[in-house]
Amino acid sequence: MARKAFLATEAMREQVRSYAACGTPQEDIAKFIGCDAKTLRKHFRNELDLGMVEANAAMCGYLFAAAAEGNVTAQIFWMKTRMGLREREPAEDPTPGTDGTSTSHVIILLPDNGRDPELTDVLRKAQEKYFIRRRQR
Repeated sequence: MARKAFLATEAMREQVRSYAACGTPQEDIAKFIGCDAKTLRKHFRNELDLGMVEANAAMCGYLFAAAAEGNVTAQIFWMKTRMGLREREPAEDPTPGTDGTSTSHVIILLPDNGRDPELTDVLRKAQEKYFIRRRQR
């Protein structure tokens, strides 16, 4: 025995478009209309598509109006989603331990390499003086 043909009425079309605009899942709309989700997509494809497009257009209008009126949150959201702007990650400190809160000390040992002992002594004193200043900050 053959199934009855599904007849889509104008009232059904308006309901499908309205529910689609609200974001109702297609499976739920199909249950409300009294058909399978596949039948819903077959007979109401245009209404499903238009309902979502109309809702998105309305929301974009509200967002744009809010941003134009000075709503900073709406402006930031618009710039991030529509203009593709992103917040940058803070740059990493290229020299670890120089953030002023570090308590670890770095000691650089200079190789002798046959240098003048006086020069090596001057370099060590400069290094000590540098670390004393770093600790005082």
